[in-house]
Amino acid sequence: MQSTLRFDHRQQQTLSPRLQHAVRLLQMSSLDFAHELHELVARNPFLEPSTNDGEELDVATVSQLTGLEAAQVGEHEPPADDGAPESSTPPADEREFDAGVDSERDSWMADGSTPTRRNDDSGFGALDMVSARPGLRAHLHGQLNLLPLPLRDLALAKAIVESLDEDGYLRQPLTDLLGADELDPPPSEGELQIALRRVQSLEPAGVGARNVAECLLLQLPSIEDAQVRASARRIVESHLALLAAKDVPRLAQLLDETPAHVEAVCERIRHLDPRPGWRFDTAQTPYVTPDIVVKKVRGQWTAMLNPTVVPRVRINHVYAELFQRHRSGHDGELAAHLQEARWTLRNVEQRFVTILSVAQAIIRRQRHFFELGTMAMKPLGLKEIAAETGMHESTVSRVTNNKYMATPLGVFELKYFFSRAMTSTSGTAYSGTAIRGLIKELIGEERPHAPLSDAQIARLLAQQGLAVARRTVTKYRQALQIEAVERRRVHA
Repeated sequence: MQSTLRFDHRQQQTLSPRLQHAVRLLQMSSLDFAHELHELVARNPFLEPSTNDGEELDVATVSQLTGLEAAQVGEHEPPADDGAPESSTPPADEREFDAGVDSERDSWMADGSTPTRRNDDSGFGALDMVSARPGLRAHLHGQLNLLPLPLRDLALAKAIVESLDEDGYLRQPLTDLLGADELDPPPSEGELQIALRRVQSLEPAGVGARNVAECLLLQLPSIEDAQVRASARRIVESHLALLAAKDVPRLAQLLDETPAHVEAVCERIRHLDPRPGWRFDTAQTPYVTPDIVVKKVRGQWTAMLNPTVVPRVRINHVYAELFQRHRSGHDGELAAHLQEARWTLRNVEQRFVTILSVAQAIIRRQRHFFELGTMAMKPLGLKEIAAETGMHESTVSRVTNNKYMATPLGVFELKYFFSRAMTSTSGTAYSGTAIRGLIKELIGEERPHAPLSDAQIARLLAQQGLAVARRTVTKYRQALQIEAVERRRVHA
C-alpha cells in the first residue's frame, strides 16, 4: 500500500445564500410569498410596511412600490453635527414620528387573524357580535343536550358523535367502542345500537351512517311522494351500482316501472346529500389570487401586475440612519438584519419583474387565445419563452408554477399556456389545449339521448384533419372532468 497526493481542478456552480433566497421566493405562490414577507417584516427591525396604493402595475413602477431606493439609506453618511444644543422639547416632525411609531406598535399588537373592528363608543364592534359557525360535532352535541336522556345513554351517544369523520360517517365498527367509555358495567352491543339510532335521528339527516346506502336511506323520509319514496328505497337497497351507472332501462326492467318514472326517481335520489358532514366543514377554502391582470389597452393585450399581490415593504429610514450613525463592531446581528432587508427588497423586485416579463412573453405568443378562445391556443414550450426573455428554462418553470393570470376568458395558471406541439395531416402544428377545447365544444353540442363516445370524437377530429388517438381523447376528456358516454346519456 502506498499513499499518494493528487490535486484536481474542477469548476462547479454553487448558489450563494442570497441567490438561494431569491430562488425560493420566486417559486412561491402569492399566498406563501405574502406569508413569508409578513414573517420577515415581523422579525426584521429595518423592514416596515408601506402604505403606497395604486392601480395595476407595470415594470417601471415595481421598484417604487418595493421601495428599492430606500435600500440604500444605510449607505449614506450621517449628517454633520453643527454643535447646536439639544432642546428638551422634540421638534414637531419628531413628535409626529413618535406618534406614528406608537400607532404602528398598536397595529402590530393587534391579532390580524380575527376580524375585530373597534369603534369609538364601546370596546366592541359589530363584527365581534357575529356568532361563529359550529362544527358538526358541536352541532350534534347541542341536539343531544336537549334530549331528556339518562346519563349513561347520553354518554354512549356522545361517544358515537366523537367517532364520526368529517363526512358524518361512522367508519369505526361498533364493537370497537365496547368498553371505550369506562362505563360500569361496560355497554352491550344492543345499547350501542340504540345509541347509534339516536344519533342517526339527529340533523342533518344521514349523519351517523356506516356507508353511502345507509346515508341515503336515512334521508328518504324527506321524499313526500310515497310511490317515489318506495322506488327510491328499492334502488338504494339493491341497485346502487346501476344508479351510479345511470342505467335507467335496466332499472326500469328490474323495478317493473316506466323509464320516465325511474328517471324521476333517480333524479330525486341525486338531490340527496351523500356527505352530510361537509356542510359543517369549518376549514377555510383557499382562493386563487391572480398575479397578472391582462387587459386590452389601445388595441394591444397588456399584462399588468395585480396590485393586491405586490407587498408594500420598505426599509425604515429612521432605524437605518440611527444604526449607521451609532454602529460599532459589536452590532453584527443588526448589520445582518440590515443586509437581509436590502436583499429582500431586491429579491421582491426581481420576483415581480421576472413574473411580468414571462407573462408579457406569453401574451405575445398566445395573443390569438385572448381574441378567439381556447381553440386558438398555439403550441408553446418553456424553451421558447426562455429564449425570448433571456432566462433559463428552470427559471421560467419556477415562474409559471403556482402563478395565475386573470384574463377576460377566466383565471388561468401560467403553465396552462404551455402545451406540446402536435401535427395535423396537413402539416400544421396545433396544441393539446386547443384539442381539449374542441372536445369540450363537441360534447357540449351533442344530443342528450345520443352522446358521443370517445371513438366517435376521435373520428370527428380526424375528419377535420386532426389525428388524435381514442385513448388521447379519453385522457383529455377526463382532464376536463367530463363523464363517460353512458353516464352522459339521458334516457327518454
